[in-house]
Amino acid sequence: MNIFVTGATGFIGRALVLRLRRDGHDVTAMTRNPERARSLLGQEAVYVDADASAEALHAALERADAVVNLAGEPILGSRWDEDKKKRLWSSRVDLTRSLVEAMGRCATPPRTLVSGSAVGFYGNRGDVELSESADPGDGFLAELCKAWEAEALKAEDHGARVVVLRTGVVLGRAGGALEPMLPPFQFGVGGPVGPGTQYVPWIHLDDLLEMIVSALQVESWSGPINGSGPTPVTFRELASELGRVLNRPAFLPVPTVALKVIFGQAASVLVDSQRAIPQRAAALGFEFRYPTLREALADILNNDFVEVNGVRSGAELPESSYLDANKPAFELGTRVRIAKPLSEVFSFFSRAENLGLLTPPQMQFRITQPPERMEAGAEIKYRLKVGPVPISWTTRIDQWEENAVFVDSQEQGPYACWWHEHRFEADGNETVMTDRVLYAPPLGPLGRIANHVYVADELRRVFGYRSAVIRRRFGAAMR
Repeated sequence: MNIFVTGATGFIGRALVLRLRRDGHDVTAMTRNPERARSLLGQEAVYVDADASAEALHAALERADAVVNLAGEPILGSRWDEDKKKRLWSSRVDLTRSLVEAMGRCATPPRTLVSGSAVGFYGNRGDVELSESADPGDGFLAELCKAWEAEALKAEDHGARVVVLRTGVVLGRAGGALEPMLPPFQFGVGGPVGPGTQYVPWIHLDDLLEMIVSALQVESWSGPINGSGPTPVTFRELASELGRVLNRPAFLPVPTVALKVIFGQAASVLVDSQRAIPQRAAALGFEFRYPTLREALADILNNDFVEVNGVRSGAELPESSYLDANKPAFELGTRVRIAKPLSEVFSFFSRAENLGLLTPPQMQFRITQPPERMEAGAEIKYRLKVGPVPISWTTRIDQWEENAVFVDSQEQGPYACWWHEHRFEADGNETVMTDRVLYAPPLGPLGRIANHVYVADELRRVFGYRSAVIRRRFGAAMR
């Protein structure tokens, strides 16, 4: 299918584009910043500027078999003053109205619309179980969701099958609800937010992606469906489980009064309770890969498959003039089996344009000078952030063997040594890919201390994110 996606550069959208490409679908992404979208999604999509002419949007929708509407101003991040509320409304309700009206003007409108909503539709409902038949609640967020859904359902007038996903708290790597929660827990000062008794209707990002894929492909999916897992928990239970997985204490609460001082009315997102259950999805036969919070967090937070070890003095190293001049202190390694042929896998990983896809978005990766072609001797210049610090990095391709191996090394950047070998081996119709990184932080002995305190864990996180990308783009990757 040709699938038109709004919100493609967001936390859910980026992952969805990869998942759709795995099945061979063509993706058209509507974006207000095509340059940024390309840095995040590479060659995985065709881009339509949201500010382009109505004719360009019309042409893209004429080609589309289906639309996935995920666009929307972030709910949290600032207080809900009148200007913020207008942006929240416009980016959801008004955009959906314009999108549906544009679909209606098509000679052959898209056959399916999967549109976002949220469990905020139900308002603050305590411990009452909320299936899709539950009445809407009260408050700004509930009113926003009701209006948002109403605009999406108007696409039925144009012959489209409409699925409205009332999404819960989405858990995944490098973004979503976990990103701001992790730091205090990692430092041992985490705990429940607000009263702690409010229910959190969570869902693993990969399960939500499979819901969207089912909604696109299965004709029996229609109307509102709760995009949440089968076992909602209280915030106190969420904090406790997160502390257990991280092996950290989780008893310091954030009082409701403090949240209201910081966020004002927006604090309702954190303290309201929605015990939403995915009754419709269950009736349609949907099976969750991560039905419990423990399983979900174990998958998201586990980076143990990324091995980091010290390089012993006198250890045999690969033949490399770079390594002769720049001595490594540590070695990182990962190995994955990918259920796709060698040529397809090598083609994806050997494209400079796809480097941004493989990098956590918080690092703000951006190529400033791409190579004319990928070959031995080619240089790639880019910028990214290491923590809060912007870094310029130049890498050189030292070795290039088509469908076998390529090696890049740092010519300019933050490390005293960075040598990265990507090796590919065919195993029937599957591919075994091995990453080997030989590196040394700067500052000698201080760099070794920094590696144990911060650098090694950060690299595990980065390569853990790569693993999630591989799984979404190519199917299950066995470690």
